[in-house]
Amino acid sequence: MKKIVFILFVFIYPAFAQSDFEFEFDYAQFGYDTSSNYVEFYYSFNEASLKVNSENSNAKIEGLLKIFIKDDIKGDTIVFNQWKLKHDILDTSIINSQILVGTLGFIVPKGSFTCEITGSDMHNPDKFRLIKENIKVVPYMHHSMSISDIQLASKMIQGSENTSSIFYKNTYEVIPIPNVVFGISQPALFFYLEVYNLQSDSIKSEQVKMSQMIYNSKGKLVKEKSKYLSRTSNTRVEVGSHILSNYPTDSYTLVIALIDSVGNTGVSSAKKFFVYNPDVQVTDTFEVSTTAVLSSSFGSMSEEELDDLFDKSEYLATKTEIDKYEKLSNLEGKREYMFDFWKAKDENANLNKNEFYRNYMQRVQICNERYTSMGKQGWKTDRGRVFLLYGEPTEIERYPNQLETRPYEIWQYTEIEGGVYFVFADLTGFSDYTILHSTKRGELRDDNWQRRIVVR
Repeated sequence: MKKIVFILFVFIYPAFAQSDFEFEFDYAQFGYDTSSNYVEFYYSFNEASLKVNSENSNAKIEGLLKIFIKDDIKGDTIVFNQWKLKHDILDTSIINSQILVGTLGFIVPKGSFTCEITGSDMHNPDKFRLIKENIKVVPYMHHSMSISDIQLASKMIQGSENTSSIFYKNTYEVIPIPNVVFGISQPALFFYLEVYNLQSDSIKSEQVKMSQMIYNSKGKLVKEKSKYLSRTSNTRVEVGSHILSNYPTDSYTLVIALIDSVGNTGVSSAKKFFVYNPDVQVTDTFEVSTTAVLSSSFGSMSEEELDDLFDKSEYLATKTEIDKYEKLSNLEGKREYMFDFWKAKDENANLNKNEFYRNYMQRVQICNERYTSMGKQGWKTDRGRVFLLYGEPTEIERYPNQLETRPYEIWQYTEIEGGVYFVFADLTGFSDYTILHSTKRGELRDDNWQRRIVVR
């Protein structure tokens, strides 16, 4: 690790609650380059947790922040340092209602890291809090669409020209809220995130759909809204807010997803937060296990998009699976069903991304590019179906301009069942090739298929 950047600042806002020693920590990752991310650490001390010390008749409090970051694989120490935080107390009568907030930033390479963050009182070492966090860095700057972590903020995120402020970020000033608690004393949640690689060739839609969803601790979707992002620039910043004054006390998850509707792919970012509203009564006890869906592209699809996706997926589905999906009547059920459907077909369930699903959707796109004709999408054609199920043929024999026969093709697959082939023919003259014969078990077989392509 050759370069470490750090920044230190103090911002004061009202405290939410108090305990023996209140020290909070949070972090978010943003794109830096193709081999590393910029990781921001946010911390806060409650003034009431720090001992007031008088020096030269001036009252002050002093906190100590220590950060240790270690590479889990190489064993290298990336960061091992401490910073002193000093703040003068002008009015001790309000010390119990103030929070001191700071931020530190580091350029961290790709990998897995163990972080230990300690906050303590400079004048009372017995008062401290140690927080351990495992952080995985996967660079955002690559060839496909990606989205940063979500940073939560305590104040409205507005445009700013104060470039000297360490809270200045891409023309905005973003004040973090490390305890991520909202509600009675912090009724509005504000968020900041960055979107990368919007002009990637892998994106097929002219605009990208951005969906915001809030789930409660039971996995119930309690709020959803969406908009469309243009692709005029490769990167962009998104800020927004949610009013939480009517949310009952609970833990929640904010999910922001980007969906390429044409390519049927997407990425998402999730952030957990807490709401404390003791006067708001819980009125809905609905419970469903949809937590696993939150960080997937299915979690932000509309019902129309899910139905279209299942149509494309029916080639892989059993009759029982088709019947089960068709009986679903609610959006959340369809989202969870599609998540489970594709998860069951992924050979490596340990991967964060479903490779089987991604590869299948890529085949859908190839089918649409190659086989679309007369208004029929390529994946709906016979050649599209075979391509989706079995992939790229080993060899294709094409006969487009024979005098005595209609145009036809023979697709060879040498790796399937010891070698099989498929015969397709354009019987209508509109480039809509239908399957006539195959030696693959379970497929249409007609050993006299040649008679159907003879020009009479």
